[in-house]
Amino acid sequence: MKLAIMQPYFFPFIGYFQAINAVDKYILYENLDYIKDGWMNRNRVLIKDGNPSYLSVMVDGRSSNKKIHEIELNTSFNWRRKLLNKVFLNYKGSLFFDESYLLIEECINIDSDKLFIYNSKIVKKIADYLELDTEIQYDNQHFLPLERKIADGMMEGIKYEAKLMRVFEICKYENADVFVNAIGGRALYDKIKFKENGIDLYFVDTEEIEYKQFSANFHPNLSIIDVLMHNGKDRTKDLLNNYRLI
Repeated sequence: MKLAIMQPYFFPFIGYFQAINAVDKYILYENLDYIKDGWMNRNRVLIKDGNPSYLSVMVDGRSSNKKIHEIELNTSFNWRRKLLNKVFLNYKGSLFFDESYLLIEECINIDSDKLFIYNSKIVKKIADYLELDTEIQYDNQHFLPLERKIADGMMEGIKYEAKLMRVFEICKYENADVFVNAIGGRALYDKIKFKENGIDLYFVDTEEIEYKQFSANFHPNLSIIDVLMHNGKDRTKDLLNNYRLI
């Protein structure tokens, strides 16, 4: 069984959905430290002047000392309307605006007071829209005992750092013999260490993707919003297969 474990990012780039496409089960994991300047509450879209710009969720109490599941959405300002206006104004006129905007509107208007749940539901809704049959899980309370053991240094025979032990134990629990990670994980994970634990490790290497944007120069790795607006559902589904496992 092929497994991937990832934080739920906000409208992530296409490589994120390629990783979902590459596995049998995709775990959106909340028992991790929140990365303050990461991709949990923001992503990039292309504005009409041809430059990337951040689309950001308003959250309360951002702190790297908190777990992902502890971060709350701001309720005092109608940031959802602001985000929708930005998407509308900058993508109106794109080839697949009408079909894609309805999806983005549904996603942004998802009702939740927790960033983790909000992002997880967005990822799940987009994956369903793109007809990915991967099982996506985002309720991981059954792994809390594992997190407590890791935090207390109680893992028997521990010889790897916490992030590796977490992956090994979750793979064991899920009966996964293949673990797939984003290409950035090459600096963190060693194929030999995984093999020692009976797991084959692969990374998603997104092949060159280019399509017509409003900008004269192509800007890669923007939010999936940009991909959908300019390519539509069917072409985006094709692009999901434009990767290698290395």
